[in-house]
Amino acid sequence: MKSQLALLFILLIGIWNSTEQNSAEKAASYPVLSQADSLRNASNWPAEFTITNFASADLVPSPACLAVAPTGEVFVGVDMIGSLGKKPGNGRIVRLVDVNNDGKVDKSTSYAVVDNPRGLLPVGNQLFVLHTIFSKETGLATGMDLVVFDDKNDDGVADGPSRPLIEHISNPVFLKSRGTDHATNGIRMGIDGWIYIAVGDFGFHNAVDRSGTKLTMLGGGIVRVRPDGTGMEVYTHGMRNIYDVAIDPFMNMFTRGNTNDGGGWNIRFSNQIQSGEYGYPVLFKHFTDEILPALVDVGGGSGTGSLFLDDDTWPARYNQVPMMADWGRSQLYIHRVTADGPSFTQKEEEFVKLAQITDVDIDASGRAYLSAWDGAGYSGNPNKGFVVRMVPKNWSYKPFSPLSKRSVRKLAELLKSGSGVARLAAQQEMLTRPATDAAKAAWRIAADTKLPVANRVAGMYTYAQAAGANGIADLVTLSTEPAMREYALRALADRKSLLAQVPIEPLMQGLNDPSVRVKTASIIGLGRLGRPEAAPALLQVGVPASFAAPALGTEGPHATPNPAIIPAHLAMRALVSLNAVDACVQAIGTSSNTLALWVLRYMHDPKAVDGLIAAYKKTNDTALKNQILVTLSRLYKKEADYDGSWWWSTRPDTHGPYYKAVTWASSPAIHDFLMAEWTTSSDKKFFTDLNSRHRMEIAEFGQDSVVVAKEEPKVDLEKIRNKKGQVGEASIEDVMLAMARLKGDAQVGKVLFAQQGCISCHSLSRNETMKGPYMGQIGSIMNREQIAESILKPNASISQGFSTVMITAKGNKSYTGFVTEETANKVVMRDVTGQVYTIKATDILSRKELDTSMMPTGLVNALSYEEFASLLTFLSNQKK
Repeated sequence: MKSQLALLFILLIGIWNSTEQNSAEKAASYPVLSQADSLRNASNWPAEFTITNFASADLVPSPACLAVAPTGEVFVGVDMIGSLGKKPGNGRIVRLVDVNNDGKVDKSTSYAVVDNPRGLLPVGNQLFVLHTIFSKETGLATGMDLVVFDDKNDDGVADGPSRPLIEHISNPVFLKSRGTDHATNGIRMGIDGWIYIAVGDFGFHNAVDRSGTKLTMLGGGIVRVRPDGTGMEVYTHGMRNIYDVAIDPFMNMFTRGNTNDGGGWNIRFSNQIQSGEYGYPVLFKHFTDEILPALVDVGGGSGTGSLFLDDDTWPARYNQVPMMADWGRSQLYIHRVTADGPSFTQKEEEFVKLAQITDVDIDASGRAYLSAWDGAGYSGNPNKGFVVRMVPKNWSYKPFSPLSKRSVRKLAELLKSGSGVARLAAQQEMLTRPATDAAKAAWRIAADTKLPVANRVAGMYTYAQAAGANGIADLVTLSTEPAMREYALRALADRKSLLAQVPIEPLMQGLNDPSVRVKTASIIGLGRLGRPEAAPALLQVGVPASFAAPALGTEGPHATPNPAIIPAHLAMRALVSLNAVDACVQAIGTSSNTLALWVLRYMHDPKAVDGLIAAYKKTNDTALKNQILVTLSRLYKKEADYDGSWWWSTRPDTHGPYYKAVTWASSPAIHDFLMAEWTTSSDKKFFTDLNSRHRMEIAEFGQDSVVVAKEEPKVDLEKIRNKKGQVGEASIEDVMLAMARLKGDAQVGKVLFAQQGCISCHSLSRNETMKGPYMGQIGSIMNREQIAESILKPNASISQGFSTVMITAKGNKSYTGFVTEETANKVVMRDVTGQVYTIKATDILSRKELDTSMMPTGLVNALSYEEFASLLTFLSNQKK
């Protein structure tokens, strides 16, 4: 508690307005809150639920991820390396069991020793784990792997070493230099049987699955793989640092991604649609016409774990919603999503306040568990972290027994359950039984028109996996039924190994379906089928008026829902996948011109360039000529092949359309053609704008001033340590890395303590008047890293009981400060100046814990790295 109190106290550097300046009108806007439970570090959850302490730091220090088996065993990924640490041997997976359902751990085991566990997924007697791999010889990170452990005797300890499913699914260069802060993160299984992996923007190079398939991805997104480690493929692309995915019963997917694109650590909540391009960092600002935008930008934060809550034992208003944890805001959010054509609209709602929440999961009985970092810092802390259990107040516990001894018929009955966890568990167990039996039982569920669609979808995907190629005809039949058409079409195109046997006709018919969701499923499926004959039909997909590029130098609507663009966007992606160069060239100048030229922007193929130039010469339409010039200028360069040796850093160049642009075989032909047209053109500015927008760097055209893309350089501390304003210009991660290497000068720090205004609010000696939080022993309570984090992120670790409290009382009085004593009859508060107030309980009209620190962020932004290091050294030396 002292540590948490000190953590908040250090945030109070700066000028504080008197408590009496808070207007009565503002204070009155805060409702009277019921007294929070005595549970440490949690508050403000809905009255319909009960939250209790389940495990503390003695069992689960620094919990980076959490997963719950259907039967209730809780697996916690302990990560005392953290996001910036690099020393192996500080991670493990802990298995916790509540035998009698009293909300307390009865048994705990160390399930396996792994470093940097970032994703957990229990399936039967297996546990899938995503974690960092370190070399035994060098002690350095060599990559991240998705592996699987077995525990066939159910003793809570893995039977032996893990088996790799995917190797090298993160960039080892930056795992070594930075740690896992932008690496690959959470894993979750959908009812389609795929494991979905949240990839941060380190990306990966030459990841390899068990079939030998290799895959490279520049930047972040979602990758998926079969549970046997085959079929690895990119699902979506263009995200920054997503930590997890939430998947609903119909395979709709949601993420809460952290952006940090130079304008803050904003969070975007998005609907992830298969094959979609979300544009980070090169398209999402200046080429927003070409991306799928997020549903909302909710401001600053740090998205972590997520879950789509699908459990009918929970209150209806909290069921069927994506839940998103935000570490930076210490908050679990609900996003209430409403169908909007092929996507959704949303409304964010606070759900549970928890100190630096990291993850959330639920078992088949309806018991939810939440893990929290609790101020463990960027490199983990053995004394910080906890897990809580959350259940509805009127909920009654019904054990979910192991499934291994149930018959196929009884397992199929579980597909009718109102719990998504139960349905998935039943499916996975059915798939271990004879395929013929499982397929027959699953088909009865899929074909039962009296069942809710969610249960039928579970039956359909179970059937599709069990029957394989033998089930294609039945899926075609199911696609004729309106209620199941969207899902059956998706299932038909789901497995690349079977695509050669899938008929194209159902998907072609779906392009004309009145349901836009059926239409989009068909578009995605045709792109996956790989049949060139689909191209003319895909080119008929209309492009809405909202397909308009932002004005040069302006930022487009990258977080505004635009359902109208989705079919055209997916058609573009499908045509690119089909490499439909000839069809697109032939469509230039036709009613499909807009979509064809959009697709050709991605066709770095000599045939595309030749076709564009030929079409230009044939037309006299000025508007069409200009559109062709735009497309050719876009093709002049391309993104360099990614070799894993570089990364765009925490604040990348977002100009676009490429990050590391290079010329290619047809660049000379494009150059010569554009030069010839420029020479005779009376509109030279048109070419200047093209040169600027697409960064062709053709000197003759001229260009507006733009920021040149740069690789992240190796930090030369000698050059930058005295650069004024370096702290404000750098990301928090970069500042923390620098502070770990800079000692600073305590004497300089003492001067800065006065110059930065700290001394006006804080005392360093007990002989001084206690003006506010005492700083004379901060170094004995907090380490240097914790002090740095507290200053850089004032709101990151404010725990219940130590927050700033606002009280309004009778007589039009308002008080803001810290509660130092509380009884049934009175509350004693101390404000930042050290003034003590005693308030009668009967006089209190309202009481509110503020979500933010009284210290604003950025008060050290003007300091150099060396100066900030000196301030930290001075403060960490205060141990009186």
